[in-house]
Amino acid sequence: MAIKSTIFKVGLQLADIDHGHYADHALTLARHPSETDERMMVRLVALALNAHHLHTTCGGDGTLAFGAGLSDPDEPDVWLRDFTGRTRLWMEVGQPDDKPMLKACSKADRVVVYAFSHAADVWWKGVANKLTRAQSLEVWRIAPEVAPALAALAERSMQLQATVQEGVLTLANARDAVSLEPIRWK
Repeated sequence: MAIKSTIFKVGLQLADIDHGHYADHALTLARHPSETDERMMVRLVALALNAHHLHTTCGGDGTLAFGAGLSDPDEPDVWLRDFTGRTRLWMEVGQPDDKPMLKACSKADRVVVYAFSHAADVWWKGVANKLTRAQSLEVWRIAPEVAPALAALAERSMQLQATVQEGVLTLANARDAVSLEPIRWK
């Protein structure tokens, strides 16, 4: 019998001061059995950092949601689709292979990767040259010590506040807060 995904419910109050985007999101995160809390929370961070595109890119007429991610390699971890079904933003977390990333660039207007583990530097050195021609691709580095701190915020039912100001995201619950500033590699 296959192990099922664990469901997490998230109430996310987002204040993106940098982009003038303020919204409340009721989200459902399905954590794949092979996924860690760290990776799951970085998916949430990716959504929070890019939620403003719902308005700036789609004029408020689109869907920002979690994709199948680990369950389906042909789907992103997070995506933004406009009302026509066109994928405007494809987001991946971790260290994806170069070929799926190039394929994603042909399926979406923009592809964003958030690398977060200690091995990310080695991964990037191995794939950077292969991804130089991908004009619609952005690669960001989240400091490896941030992911365990984010995982400490994970609960089956979460009420989180996210603030983006001057490129820094602060994610907080009633007890703790984690701040991070992604560094752009590409």
